Amino acid sequence: MKKILVIGGTRFFGRKLVERLIQEGHQVTVMTRGSNPFGDKVEHMTANRLKKEELSQKVEGRHFDLVYDNICYSSNDAYSFCEVFNGKIGKLVFTSTLSTYEADGKEKSEADFDPYTYEIQMGDRADFTYGEGKRQAEAVFFQYALFPVAAVRFPIVMGENDYTGRLHFHVERIAKGEPIGLVSMEAEMSFIQADEAARFLHWAGLEEVEGPYNAAANGKISLAALIKLIEAVTGKEANISLAGGDDIRSPYAIPASWYMTNEKAANQGFHFTDLHDWLKPLVEAIAVNNK
Repeated sequence: MKKILVIGGTRFFGRKLVERLIQEGHQVTVMTRGSNPFGDKVEHMTANRLKKEELSQKVEGRHFDLVYDNICYSSNDAYSFCEVFNGKIGKLVFTSTLSTYEADGKEKSEADFDPYTYEIQMGDRADFTYGEGKRQAEAVFFQYALFPVAAVRFPIVMGENDYTGRLHFHVERIAKGEPIGLVSMEAEMSFIQADEAARFLHWAGLEEVEGPYNAAANGKISLAALIKLIEAVTGKEANISLAGGDDIRSPYAIPASWYMTNEKAANQGFHFTDLHDWLKPLVEAIAVNNK
């Protein structure tokens, strides 16, 4: 049994991670600014992880074997974390992103972004794009932390309960005949399902792995093929615009292919699902729930 702190674990794949850890009998502490959906199954710590002094006070005198940080988005956040937790934790698993890589049409491996040598610029979340904020956070963790760090680079995470509604956006608009703005229909993307994302975070925390890791389901899909799949499920023809404004722009509107290899983690024993085994059933479930 390990003492585990999860920062930002109440929604989507973070919640699934906490549920998995509880089932295994770990001593889990969840840090949030408010609600605790797990009741007395976890210790609930109310704190704002963006406020260093508050964070420091909450963990004073505590030691955790493992910490998951799902809500760090900048170099300032990461540096404050290091100052607070150096000497107090056994390992950090940081939720990072495919957005650390440019969407340039080439398959991405971990070596395509090196956080160990990346130039750090201090700033808050508002000072960076999402991808740059995550790059900066990775750089700070790998260059300043005195504890082992695993940075998990996820592509877009899919699931029925996805609060961002990105796949839902496409299913709903196609079902209603509403326009969708895209840039390139031939662009290919990686994805991962929420259960698998939680399973990977669990693996990254409890196995002896460090450094950056890509985590994506096997395979990729073009936006044209994804739209065709949704059309088949809904029985409706998509209304695609390649020159639409922000009001109809798809969350997947990328100019070129944007996908990653998961070979590093697979070679170290993690078994990934195949994208095409679960994508259609997921679209079907979303379509049924939105009728």
